[in-house]
Amino acid sequence: MQETLFEDGKDPQAFRTIGEVSAALDIKPHVLRYWEEQFPMLRPVKRSGGRRYYRPADVELLQTIDRLLNRDGYTIRGAVKAIETGAGRAAPVVAGQVPTGPPPQIVARIRDAVRTLEQSTADTPAPPAAEGRGTDDALKARLRQIRAQLANALDP
Repeated sequence: MQETLFEDGKDPQAFRTIGEVSAALDIKPHVLRYWEEQFPMLRPVKRSGGRRYYRPADVELLQTIDRLLNRDGYTIRGAVKAIETGAGRAAPVVAGQVPTGPPPQIVARIRDAVRTLEQSTADTPAPPAAEGRGTDDALKARLRQIRAQLANALDP
């Protein structure tokens, strides 16, 4: 995986500077430094003057953190727990198989929530189309009601 990330002629096991890692992963250096504070398992080697050098394992961990936070929607605390328990590892990809998206149980819960919402709003008349502030308030109240129904439908 590292060979395609860094095309600089260095050995794949070479240590990388924060600038090299930042450019390869498209993550700003200040974010990498922040993640070092938040993820205790991320500890790059620091040399004189505080210069950071990321090992290949650090780069892989950064890719996992980035995936958990920015693609899978984890919070920082959730991502830390997922990594500590091993749940944050990417599922192995079988040759020729393309990752298909969210897990089926999440898709089923969302579909159930949409069905519940459609059923609950089918019999509800739309608020009257009148001018002024009253219409906005009625619409906001209806949206709050819909949000609550969705939340109830999504709660396990």
